[in-house]
Amino acid sequence: MASAPNLTLWGVGTSRTVRPHWALAELGLKYETYAIGPRTGETKTAEYTKLNPRQKVPLLQDGDFAIGESAAIVAYLSQTYSTPDKSLIPEEKQQYAKWLEWCFFIVTELDSTSLYVMRRHSANALGPIYGVAPEVVAKAGEYFREQLRHVEVALDDGRTFLMGDQFTSADILLTTCLEWAIAYGVGICDNAHPYLERIKTRPGYVRGTAANVPPAPGEPVRRPA
Repeated sequence: MASAPNLTLWGVGTSRTVRPHWALAELGLKYETYAIGPRTGETKTAEYTKLNPRQKVPLLQDGDFAIGESAAIVAYLSQTYSTPDKSLIPEEKQQYAKWLEWCFFIVTELDSTSLYVMRRHSANALGPIYGVAPEVVAKAGEYFREQLRHVEVALDDGRTFLMGDQFTSADILLTTCLEWAIAYGVGICDNAHPYLERIKTRPGYVRGTAANVPPAPGEPVRRPA
């Protein structure tokens, strides 16, 4: 494992920014936070746009290297900074392939295809920007529940985490989607309830979610994590 350089994470306050905060906590890495939020002038400054032309959060800086997209950041951290004692990624090739399968499934079928569609078209979320569409929201919720059956089946064998006994970054991605679904009133499958309760007792989860809290008015945007 490479020694940890100066890590800086941009972004707080969303179900996606919490993912890298949580991964960093699980790996025991020290970093600083630029506590900026999405859809604010903070992401459109010249300084930030130079780092991330997409003008979105989160963004991780690792020395001279910068990477965006929450799932990509978590995967990068998992591969770069996992150790035998603190690992977020399977080592065996077929297990690694299954880990990839879970990660891709979660960020596509559960997140972008389902939950984000609901957020994009809900009246109390981004609907006023992209168009309020109750039927689209309802169908996206139905699709989410249909796809979640894969999680229900996987957890039915009594495994502790998605990859069995090993907690991985796939669990970080899934947990954020489950919490998002509960907040949106979609509901989650039966086996996901005890799974989620187990996950939420992890010290890394507690520290990561605490680090994701937006700053109070007047608090400095940059703060050590």
